[in-house]
Amino acid sequence: MWGAVAITYKLACPLAQQDGMGARVVSSAVFFAVGTGLMVHVHRTLLRELRQVREVAGAAQNVLLRPLPPVVEGLALAAGRVSASWGACVGGDLYEVAATDHGVRVVMGDVRGHGLGAIGTVAAVLGSFREAAHDEPELPVVMRRLERALGRHLRERAHAEQPASGRAAQDGALAEEFVTVLLLEIGEDGELLAVNCGHPWPYLLKQRARPLADAEPLPPLGLFPLPEVLPVLRCGRLLPGETLVLHTDGMEDARDAAGEFFPLQAALTEAARVPSTSPQDLIDAVYADLLRHAGRSPSDDAALLVLRNDRKNDREEAPLPQQEPGRRITRPVS
Repeated sequence: MWGAVAITYKLACPLAQQDGMGARVVSSAVFFAVGTGLMVHVHRTLLRELRQVREVAGAAQNVLLRPLPPVVEGLALAAGRVSASWGACVGGDLYEVAATDHGVRVVMGDVRGHGLGAIGTVAAVLGSFREAAHDEPELPVVMRRLERALGRHLRERAHAEQPASGRAAQDGALAEEFVTVLLLEIGEDGELLAVNCGHPWPYLLKQRARPLADAEPLPPLGLFPLPEVLPVLRCGRLLPGETLVLHTDGMEDARDAAGEFFPLQAALTEAARVPSTSPQDLIDAVYADLLRHAGRSPSDDAALLVLRNDRKNDREEAPLPQQEPGRRITRPVS
């Protein structure tokens, strides 16, 4: 339309054929208006396309990292994340909480890298967890399912990216990919079981924040095959009123201008001192501290998942007779 206006003026308007100063001023004004109209049209088109892209990204975000319900089986939940890729909705961090017949099961993971390249791996691991968490009664078998799903995804991706290369080249590409994964199971009485493959241990908030366990985790998924026997760690109980904070290493690896790491444990302890702090308020306070410390967005994706036991304590809690907290249980898993 704007092009037609310009051509019509140039060919049909007698004023456009004159060489006087007044005619030149009018012609300049007409073509300036045409150029302005074209720029406004392009601007509106780009904004419309940007809105569509954000809608698609939001839909992808909700499929991969679905918004968590505020309460699952008496556990109050909240989650948050900061992506290292500017403007990205989904990075390399993953989490999910599922109420199953075997208890409330939680996964927290961190894919090597961030941005678009990590999204496919996040989808493969989360998709496997959402099925295995309900199907498998044993937590180590759930981890084994995640390992197989990750292996299939990496092989398919390497073949798609290097279809003509040999197997050695594909194996070399696969060797660089890994995912840290923490699986938790919370029983009806608050009993905590964990299988950890290379992921940071959560923090348990009572009067202060302390690591849930100090046992050495297994290697991350993808680096080496899992051992035949997967240890399950008993981590005591999450008692009514207590809070568990899961995180990815991007939280503790964030540095300030002087190169000092973010003191996550101290920040959690300080945030937990506020009376009646909700999981979401806790996340907001910690992220505010993180951004103040780093002075910018972190260099790695940083995710938090907070669970608070809001179940009623109807009876006196007795210590678990089978194992001491923090002791491993080992069993072969096929």
